[in-house]
Amino acid sequence: MFNPIVTGWISYYGRSYKPWLYPVLRHINGGLVRWAMRKYKRLRGHTRRAKAWLAAVTRRSPTLFAH
Repeated sequence: MFNPIVTGWISYYGRSYKPWLYPVLRHINGGLVRWAMRKYKRLRGHTRRAKAWLAAVTRRSPTLFAH
């Protein structure tokens, strides 16, 4: 749902405003971590574990997220 929007942001702002783009992408990752903590019981209350889970998912399927 959000991949086309994020892809557009990256292509537009990534050309000349790259330093401003990184905080936005970190915020998106934070939202994904919070979503994972709500969805999976084993991640509830474990931010570090949820970040590791997100990193593992990204390594397994690098084209899943646009960022």
